[in-house]
Amino acid sequence: MPPQNNSRNTIIFFVLAAIMVTLYSVFVVGPQRKAEEARRAVAESTAANAPSDAIAGGPAPVTFIDDRRTALGTGTRVEIKTPTLTGSLALKGSRIDDLFLTRYRETLDKDSPAVELFRPEGMRHAFFAQFAWGGPNIPGGVPNANTPWQLTQGTVLTPTTPITLVWDNGEGLRFTRRISVDAEYMFTVADTVANFSPRAVTLSAVSGIQRQGIPDDLGKNQVLHEGAIGTFGDGESYSTEQLKYGAWAKKPNQEHTSTGGWMGITDKYWLAALIPSQDEKIEGAFRVVDAAHADIHQANMVGEARTIQPNATITETTRLFAGAKRNEILKGYEKSLDLPRFVYAIDWGFLFFLTQPIFWLVEKFYGLVGNFGVAILLLTLTVRLVMFPLANKSYESMSKMRNLQPKMEEIKKKYADDAPKQQQEVMALYQKEKINPLAGCLPLLLQIPVFYAVYKMLFVTIEMRHAPFFGWLQDLSAKDPTMIWNLYGLIPWDPASVPLIGTYLAGTFALSILAIVYGATMWLQMAMSPPAPDPIQRKIFQFMPVVFTFIMATFPAGLLIYWAWSNVLTIFQQYIIMHRLKAENPIDTFLARFKKA
Repeated sequence: MPPQNNSRNTIIFFVLAAIMVTLYSVFVVGPQRKAEEARRAVAESTAANAPSDAIAGGPAPVTFIDDRRTALGTGTRVEIKTPTLTGSLALKGSRIDDLFLTRYRETLDKDSPAVELFRPEGMRHAFFAQFAWGGPNIPGGVPNANTPWQLTQGTVLTPTTPITLVWDNGEGLRFTRRISVDAEYMFTVADTVANFSPRAVTLSAVSGIQRQGIPDDLGKNQVLHEGAIGTFGDGESYSTEQLKYGAWAKKPNQEHTSTGGWMGITDKYWLAALIPSQDEKIEGAFRVVDAAHADIHQANMVGEARTIQPNATITETTRLFAGAKRNEILKGYEKSLDLPRFVYAIDWGFLFFLTQPIFWLVEKFYGLVGNFGVAILLLTLTVRLVMFPLANKSYESMSKMRNLQPKMEEIKKKYADDAPKQQQEVMALYQKEKINPLAGCLPLLLQIPVFYAVYKMLFVTIEMRHAPFFGWLQDLSAKDPTMIWNLYGLIPWDPASVPLIGTYLAGTFALSILAIVYGATMWLQMAMSPPAPDPIQRKIFQFMPVVFTFIMATFPAGLLIYWAWSNVLTIFQQYIIMHRLKAENPIDTFLARFKKA
């Protein structure tokens, strides 16, 4: 590759990488400001919809209750206790609105509380699941958000002790609801309706997940999906639909017809999803209600209308997944319940064909070594081995080009005023020396999608959340917490507390240990490449490691470990080739000076 082309390709690589960093950085919020304005500008959507009425309680509160116990109320509640969940459900409406994930903590602090999934109505950002019935002109009514269910069996909802609730509408319809939960995150709600009236009635099972207002930390990252999600199809083919909060605000009434499938609301690591019987035709809807005031987001599901003859009964079963999006758990439910694409509740991204295999490989390595950081090192080594043949040819070509620098300088001086002739002579020189001028391009370009896939995998998979490496690196999914401004922890001071600039001191300009290691390996790798012929390009290349040191400082520690270790392996491979071909390189130059000293 001619030096000009090699330099151009290197520039293209870093420009593309910079664009990718800009687009997918955790600090890029895209059109979030406009989305927020749109969300506030959306008029109150139509409430004359039976499913929405059935799962809605009263109007959203104007003021909020800060104390959870007060919000839970004095009415009878049933405790929920499993190996993974704790909380309670209210007998009024049989609403599941109080739920914590006991295996996960909010922070790394040992005293940190468990992650909250659901919270009761009345508190800010209430989040809950509701099950009801809908039907036209039913004497005595049907169960809704205000129905006073009676507990007839069970006292605590556990994997081994389901509960049974009963409500009679006083006009011949008796509703029996049996709620069970497994040892992970799946609730099963089996509703039986007995018709003792002299007339036939037609009913539809209704269920919904409701979030009243969006927490400030949700929906602001363009790297991953947070908002409405569902898989819909006709019983044979299915597709997964995603609706970010910003897009949801602009389209507050999205309807889907499906046979089976699932739908709900997802956060980065957590999911609340409704799952019908997989042979049942359902009508699903993602709605935004009272956007100007309460900003209520609903995922509603209505089952098929079913007619109950006098002295007959029917049973409707709906499931609720409420928990962490662990890959093996989602795949387990996908298999046992025949759920289509349930594992795609994890936002694998448009490069899912790379992200999923990379995650699979990291999990396999983790099973061998018991440390996700070491697993990432092994992943990096595997990627480098896969690219070894291409990289080998690339570095051989670059080493030979470096040896030809004196001859190329002579050609440049000899034909300084004749660029076409200069290019012609350079190509002739490459042909004579049997150098492929394009050999260095492909390895550079292949690294970009792999880089993004590793980043995506680290960012969205809960397995990486709070996963430690060694020493101070206790969360591979978060950025390196060290920073130069407190001498890497020697000074008991938090630079983030500085007004106005604290965010930048603790973020982009933190100069963490990992960022410095990454920048140093990037500088050495570029120093081993043939120098750019143009002085301006040469200056740009010299300054680029500094720029990327600051850019990469805000990225997850696991990604910096991957990239720095990849640079080390690249440097080692490149050095062996350059040393064998007797090409000038900074390592041999340094060692020669050291020996002289």
